[in-house]
Amino acid sequence: MRNVKLVSLWQQAAQRQVRSVARAGQRLTQDMVKAVAAAHAPPPGPGDWLSGTVLGPAGARRWRLYRPEGAGRSTPLPLLVMLHGCSQDAHGFAISTGMNRLAAREGFFVLYPEQDRRANPQGCWNWYDTRSGQALAEAATLVAAVEQVALAQAVDRNRIAVAGLSAGASMAALLAVRRPQLFKAVAMHSGVPPGVARSSATALRAMLGHGAQGVVPVGPALLAGASLPPLLVLHGSADAVVSSRNAAAAAELWAEAVGARGGAARVVQRGQRHAMHVTDYKAGRRTVATLCEIQGLGHAWSGGAARERFSDPAGPCASRLVWRFARNCFDKG
Repeated sequence: MRNVKLVSLWQQAAQRQVRSVARAGQRLTQDMVKAVAAAHAPPPGPGDWLSGTVLGPAGARRWRLYRPEGAGRSTPLPLLVMLHGCSQDAHGFAISTGMNRLAAREGFFVLYPEQDRRANPQGCWNWYDTRSGQALAEAATLVAAVEQVALAQAVDRNRIAVAGLSAGASMAALLAVRRPQLFKAVAMHSGVPPGVARSSATALRAMLGHGAQGVVPVGPALLAGASLPPLLVLHGSADAVVSSRNAAAAAELWAEAVGARGGAARVVQRGQRHAMHVTDYKAGRRTVATLCEIQGLGHAWSGGAARERFSDPAGPCASRLVWRFARNCFDKG
């Protein structure tokens, strides 16, 4: 009788343990679901957070699109293409830059293409790999993403701009060179100008500032020097990943393509934010490029969200600078 009772007690204990494990497993599953949901949830702000995939010469690439409230109900809206840096993705870049909040207030779409880790294990855009053709294939695929979104949404095709950080900045410049008629403005934040690298080895040298002189132009647009969109260059003076020498090289490359000349640098600072040394390159009265060297900034999006990778909350706000620059270019036609 006692043995039967012991067996019964053991069975009850075993059943309780099974139920406990099951509950723990259920909690684990719910936690995993919550984590996945958080990763795909829209960054804070009104509007829609859409997803899609484009097929192009470089294969398939995912993208996320921020669509402000009321988009398409009246007139078409501008589109800003945002290209993330290495070790980033579309969602994290949107949070870091806070561009969606600005887009909600100002009324424009924001497209965030995302690099496939099979194409680059670090998540970098292959802006440098012109020797194998990978860079140009990715550029063409990104253009296909822009075209896809412009067809599906109420996008004003006369008001499209592209911006990026680090590898995304270098790819943004390459896009502007390859398809200057598509973009009305381009912004490079902490990137390398096109033409200074053709492989991963030369890309590393270019990032360190070796090769920023004697730039070899890439693509017919730079060679012809006729229709490049205006360029905004943002770069931190304390950038230890991509040498700030690349910033001046990019602005001078744009200027040389159309015969523009740089003016005197001016210092701009608001409150406790990092000071900027700003130089405009003009051809006549037309500003071809603007160079903003942000003093004390490292390799990070200026004015970005705290605790995000490659994001410095100290400011000035790069997102506002990029949008203001793009809007001015739109207004000038």
